[in-house]
Amino acid sequence: MKGALLLEHTQDIFLEHFQDPRFQKAFQQYFSFLGVKVRDWEGLFREMDQDGRGNRAYLRLNAAGETVGFIQFCPMELSGWFFQKRLGFIREFWVAPACQGQGHGSALLALAEGWFREQGFSGSILTTDTAPGFYEKHGYRLDPGFTAKNGDPAYVKDLGNALTP
Repeated sequence: MKGALLLEHTQDIFLEHFQDPRFQKAFQQYFSFLGVKVRDWEGLFREMDQDGRGNRAYLRLNAAGETVGFIQFCPMELSGWFFQKRLGFIREFWVAPACQGQGHGSALLALAEGWFREQGFSGSILTTDTAPGFYEKHGYRLDPGFTAKNGDPAYVKDLGNALTP
């Protein structure tokens, strides 16, 4: 019941640009947690805005306006010599440690997947080295047919957008 009450008093903000100071602060906390050092944060956020991949995010705030977490995602196109497939790609995903285990991660993931469905994507893909069980619980499966450039295992989920006759 406590988790349900916490979820009722949240605000989700859809972002198409990454100049929001709340998002930037959360992203910096996330990278700090990962041990990633960035020399030029302003340049990184500018690059995220201008990289041409169609980056989007949902930023979740609690009732006090504090950041709970975020999920960053974009369209991704896979193509070969004959076929093309568009997938939703979960790029970055973080929930503040104090807010984990309360349903916020599940809610943020559902928001991104909902956006993918609205865009007509048939699936979602991500890599993880920290939370495979979380993603498996939400219908993702390890797919050894995908090779991620960062070496992390790739997980995919069918979003059920196939056209039926």
